[in-house]
Amino acid sequence: MSLIRQVWLLLLATVLLAFVGSIGVATSSARDLLQTQLRLKNSDNAASLALALSQQKGDAELMSLLMSAQFDTGYYRRVQLRSADGKMVFNREAGTPSGSAPAWFVAIVPITSQSGTAQVSDGWRALGQVLVESQVSYAHDALWSSTLRTALAMALVGLLAAGLGWVVVRRISRPLDVAVAQAHSLEQGEFVTASEPRVPELRRLARAMNSLVERLRVTSRAQAGQLDTLHRQLNGDALTGLSNRSHFLFQLAASLQREDGPAEGGLVLLRVMDLAALNRQFGHAATDRMLVTIAQSLQPYADEVKGCFLGRLNGSDFALCLPAPGVVHETAQTLAQALHLVLPTLGSGAAVCIGAVEVHRGMQAGQVMSSADAALARAESRGPFAVEFGPHPQGALAVLGEGAWRQRIQQALGQAERVRLMEFPVLNAQRQLVHLECPLRLQLDTDGAFEPAARWLPLAVRSRLTSAVDERALALALHAADHDGRPRCVNVSPASLLDSGFAARVRALLWTMPQAARLIWLEVTETAAVEHFELLRELGRQLRPTGARFGIEHAGERLGQIPRLFEAGLDYLKLDASVIAGVGRDEHRALFVRSTVGLLHGLRIQVYAEGVSDAIDAARLWDCGIDGATGPWISTLDVEP
Repeated sequence: MSLIRQVWLLLLATVLLAFVGSIGVATSSARDLLQTQLRLKNSDNAASLALALSQQKGDAELMSLLMSAQFDTGYYRRVQLRSADGKMVFNREAGTPSGSAPAWFVAIVPITSQSGTAQVSDGWRALGQVLVESQVSYAHDALWSSTLRTALAMALVGLLAAGLGWVVVRRISRPLDVAVAQAHSLEQGEFVTASEPRVPELRRLARAMNSLVERLRVTSRAQAGQLDTLHRQLNGDALTGLSNRSHFLFQLAASLQREDGPAEGGLVLLRVMDLAALNRQFGHAATDRMLVTIAQSLQPYADEVKGCFLGRLNGSDFALCLPAPGVVHETAQTLAQALHLVLPTLGSGAAVCIGAVEVHRGMQAGQVMSSADAALARAESRGPFAVEFGPHPQGALAVLGEGAWRQRIQQALGQAERVRLMEFPVLNAQRQLVHLECPLRLQLDTDGAFEPAARWLPLAVRSRLTSAVDERALALALHAADHDGRPRCVNVSPASLLDSGFAARVRALLWTMPQAARLIWLEVTETAAVEHFELLRELGRQLRPTGARFGIEHAGERLGQIPRLFEAGLDYLKLDASVIAGVGRDEHRALFVRSTVGLLHGLRIQVYAEGVSDAIDAARLWDCGIDGATGPWISTLDVEP
């Protein structure tokens, strides 16, 4: 039984006891008073009647008339006159009249009418004894009326006490409810502080809870910071802070295979010419400053362009991957010109050469790197600050105007047969289905192929159609989940978060099918969590009452940069393929994954892995505590019931 219910029962029992006790005491006191009044009345009436009879000089006729008159004018149950020798001379009795008091009340609260007696005499001669006994029904009526008034007054007092009790209980329960909500928030991984109530005992409770929340918040921040530091140490170059060669190649491979990655882009390789000679000429310190300067020249691209990433492949080679088509030539030329102005000031003979290639989704990382290396070799043979470009890949996306692209996407969304959800399983360690990842594909041309989001999503963003795309994908997932009962996951574009009405529309759509809504998983990219945290948290608040799950995909690179990750209210997080690739053979990467899983599980966030490509990586991921995985190798497994 809850504490508040116990308080209410105690208050009710107290009021009832006070009510019954007060009525009992008042009724008993009133009955005693009425009995005393009846006794005195009977005695006085008997004395008065005896005096009147004594004045009749023993005349029996007159005495009988006087007693009859007394009985008829009074309210008596019995009037008697006995002679001196004890014989009955006169006797009049009346039945008990019915009054307003109910019979049960008369039976429970009896009133006794004590008879009054007096001696009748004629001078010194005793004539007899008179007895007078009054009726008690009017006393019961008076007592019943008094009891009703007392009960009404006590009922009003009880209602007033109940009202005051309600105020007091609310004053107690409100801080307790806040404390319970705070505890539930902690259980869900959200660290919420509460204002301190005025009640001293509850103030101490709130203060203790806030202190606990603050300590957990500090601990989580410290752990997130440690993870970020560990990630940089494992995957970054110690001198420049850029990704090392292995991690850059993992990032490149993941971006080329990602369903929602850029359809086309570019890769720029930059080489410091004759680095060994520069080391001998200027010394390690000066050469290191030059390398840091080159890294700083590349860093603005990663900071300002979403999806752009950098790496230092070895001592002299740097790499820049661009997420947009048609800009690699201009970028390479701009870098060459900028470094041509800067590097000579750091030392005579400092120079670079640059090779660049266009890439498109579906190419292999080795193929892209081979083409870029060939362009870089040609540039190096030409001399300092030379720039060479590789061949343009076949199959690049045709260039259309924005209006044409918008029309094609809208037409595809408006026709049911031209939209399709793909299904890629996410399995746990027992090979049981967690959910199906369902990226949306559109048939942009009638009778054409269903194109992945990588080909049309950037154009949908530019045409402000991402909200319509995401809502269409969600509607398809809802109907499919309602049909077969299998959970499905839908991606939400970061651009949709910027639509002020998107969260409300998604919630309304989920409420149209409440049973299927509990099978829906919605996720946004890590970039959206970093750059639009408040919008992300608001979407999570809107989704929580519907039963849908909410999480982050492609996570790991900037996990430590998500502000107040512990307050986001996430249900799950998916580690990017570039983070978990090679984990089965690299103990350092396994350490990072294990630490990440430990932190997120402490926040009650489930952790899944993307892009698992072989059994060795999968086995190590299960050892690290991953809750589920998806990827090419996972798709080859049979799903257990």
